[in-house]
Amino acid sequence: MHRFIDGEDRMQRTLLPNSLEDYVSQENPVRVIEVFIDELDLAALGFVGVTPAATGRPGYHPSTLLKIYLYGYLNRLQSSRRLEREAQRNIELMWLVGRLVPDFKTIADFRKDNGAAIRAVCRQFVELCRQLGLFTRAVVAIDGSKFKAVNNRDKNYTVAKVTGRIEQVDASIARYLSQVDSAEGEDCRPAPADAGLEGDAADGPGRT
Repeated sequence: MHRFIDGEDRMQRTLLPNSLEDYVSQENPVRVIEVFIDELDLAALGFVGVTPAATGRPGYHPSTLLKIYLYGYLNRLQSSRRLEREAQRNIELMWLVGRLVPDFKTIADFRKDNGAAIRAVCRQFVELCRQLGLFTRAVVAIDGSKFKAVNNRDKNYTVAKVTGRIEQVDASIARYLSQVDSAEGEDCRPAPADAGLEGDAADGPGRT
């Protein structure tokens, strides 16, 4: 008897299949993303593609792609290729978008077509998290920017302080989207002919 905690047998059949809901706790931030985006009027915010085309192949609803981008924003995932991979293997993201897996080009095009609207939504979401106290007693880092935790001094707001906070959030979002643009440029750049397996290994698990 080796006295270690054993994992489940991969070949063990279960009477009832596990659902994604079982893996996402009620306190998980992705539930906030879900409710927040589902309550938005995406057409009023200027998102493209809210009304589906009458002909042609059905596309992804903008809310699905926006959930992927907002999840990437909070988790510092900047590359559309990385977001595509996370949609395939990340339980939280699978739950958030119903196991949909848009390809990286679809994700990148959504960003290009809706940059200003995405920026506005990110700003609203950060402020909502503050109002709900989700940043209390913590330091939240988004693409290198740190937001102070709530304390007595921060409870006293002035016009200058509110303006500075908004400018700080806007600067953070702008840096993130700039990094997204750089990452997208790297994604679209053809790989060197001699990259071989070394490039694949650096980028994570390969795809067929």
